[in-house]
Amino acid sequence: MPQSYVKRILESRVYDVARETPIDHARLLSQRFGNRILLKREDLQPVFSFKLRGAYNKMARLTAEQRERGVIAASAGNHAQGLAYSASRMGVKATIVMPRTTPGIKVDGVRSHGARVVLHGDTFDEAAAHASELVAEKGLVFIHPYDDPDVIAGQGTIGMEIVRQHPDPIEAIFVPVGGGGLLAGVAAYIKYVRPEIKLIGVEPEDAACLAAALEKQRRVRLPEVGLFADGVAVAQIGKEPFRVIRDTVDEVVTATTDEMCAAIKDIFEDTRSIAEPAGALALAGLKTYVEREGITDKTLLAISSGANTNFDRLRYISERTEIGEKREIVLSVSIPERPGSFKAFCSDLGKRSITEFNYRYTDAREAHIFVGVKVAEGTDGAGDVVAALEKKGYPVIDLTDNELAKLHIRHMVGGPTASSIDNEMVFRVEFPERPGALLNFLTRLGQRWNISLFHYRSHGAAFGRVLVGLQVEPGERREVLAALDSIHYRFWEETDNPAYRQYLS
Repeated sequence: MPQSYVKRILESRVYDVARETPIDHARLLSQRFGNRILLKREDLQPVFSFKLRGAYNKMARLTAEQRERGVIAASAGNHAQGLAYSASRMGVKATIVMPRTTPGIKVDGVRSHGARVVLHGDTFDEAAAHASELVAEKGLVFIHPYDDPDVIAGQGTIGMEIVRQHPDPIEAIFVPVGGGGLLAGVAAYIKYVRPEIKLIGVEPEDAACLAAALEKQRRVRLPEVGLFADGVAVAQIGKEPFRVIRDTVDEVVTATTDEMCAAIKDIFEDTRSIAEPAGALALAGLKTYVEREGITDKTLLAISSGANTNFDRLRYISERTEIGEKREIVLSVSIPERPGSFKAFCSDLGKRSITEFNYRYTDAREAHIFVGVKVAEGTDGAGDVVAALEKKGYPVIDLTDNELAKLHIRHMVGGPTASSIDNEMVFRVEFPERPGALLNFLTRLGQRWNISLFHYRSHGAAFGRVLVGLQVEPGERREVLAALDSIHYRFWEETDNPAYRQYLS
């Protein structure tokens, strides 16, 4: 099967607009991990993403009649910018339907290339449905972001460049996966020309549609996907990409949000460029693979696929980086409520540095402290510290992987607990970051149940995150869950979360 794509890739017209991007040696990463780590710098394209390749290759193959009709795409960003740029260069009218939650930097980027932007819906699926309506209504030509052979072939030119630029041995190439167009194109070429190289796809653990499809041996649609890495937030792998991938790809690994944040920092330290979360995804998977396999002295390459991220998101990314690098842990520790206990706790930590300390008086007997602690690479991290503290008699809860603690509690510790709050249920909610979304949420819930707790903090992302407490009578539990379902925002009940129990209840 790969050979059927090789001719398409060799004949691709991408270099009318795209540049042949360099392969950079990540010197600092290579020293840390004992391997030669390389980065294929697709963030250096004119639109700061590899998507330009596939979009232009498809456009170049349209007939004159199709170009006259104009093109349309549904996209949350990078494909949209690639298509808008390509259309501008070819003198073709382009319409891009984008979710209203799309980061402003991507909307502005599309408009700067002369495309008409239509903001519709809160999700990619809603935008895609509206694009289909416009195709039927206006006769526009739909350009798919990944499920198209010409688009796949355009992305596959990256594999062609890798082989030409680096003829020496490569152990494995790591490729980010959303709809699968990039991985399919790169794998098709590499496996035909250099079959000994491992091809490893990397997905966010909360949007792993390819891993799910490979497990079932058929495409499946995830009920929901995480949105941190918006460039790969796809619920179902593309039909044509999956046909190629299942015969060419060696493995799929996943990465957490914290691991992607750490990889963004890694890329910055080696290149002084700032990748978007999806752009750093492949490197996050590479690091996971190295740690899992324990390999050394190998050449490993990750595709740095894009750099379109809102500046506002960097605050959130920075907060999560140390945990993603396994250099920081977050703990809840109980200490005696008496003078000198904090000093004693610091002494018992030894030479470990405290990165964060949150506390407010609760009662005269015991104090609960929310504390961040630096740990050295290569250690057991939280396990070593927790064991050492427990040995000295401290009750400890490890919150390093607790999303409620990292998103909300760390910013809320410090207020006294109200003793009069009864029947409180607590929910963590994601809602589309657009005007009216928060009001809609409050209107649907706050008029029926008293809101007893509320925390919201903007992260500069497409979706906002809220922690809300509601006073719900015991017989109304099902009703409040049904009300939350009816709003169609993602939510998680956190009433039994130990971080909430210790600091807010």
